Amino acid sequence: MTFKIGIISDTHGLLRPAAEQRLAGVDHIVHAGDIGRPEIVDALRRIAPVTAIRGNVDSGEWAHEYPDTKLVRLAGTSIYILHDLKTLQVDPGADIDVIISGHSHVAKIDTVGGVLYLNPGSAGRRRFKLPITLAMLEVTPEGMRPEIHDLGGD
Repeated sequence: MTFKIGIISDTHGLLRPAAEQRLAGVDHIVHAGDIGRPEIVDALRRIAPVTAIRGNVDSGEWAHEYPDTKLVRLAGTSIYILHDLKTLQVDPGADIDVIISGHSHVAKIDTVGGVLYLNPGSAGRRRFKLPITLAMLEVTPEGMRPEIHDLGGD
């Protein structure tokens, strides 16, 4: 059985229709911070259950309900979520399978010491001429399959 996790970050208050379409049918959504406004998570929750953390632009009363980091277990996989990878303060070897971060707006998939590091890039307004992206992580009995998806647009 395959468990699909949609991973999005740095929406900065903009949830693109292309992102909603790409996330349709996932089993869970992770938002790695810089949400921008609470309506973004509300819209994502209409697609699938959501785990979200607060990023550096998330301020105001609404943002207090989101932690700075979160450790979740989905489909038997231990996933640590933080906004800025440079602030990582846990031992990645401490029974963590995946570390999800955002902040840089640069999509990246890397494996270090058996831990998958995944940054979905930015799905909000285009910055720095970087592509607009999100990620998918399929968890299967055979392992994990991460993939970056370019949403196009401007």
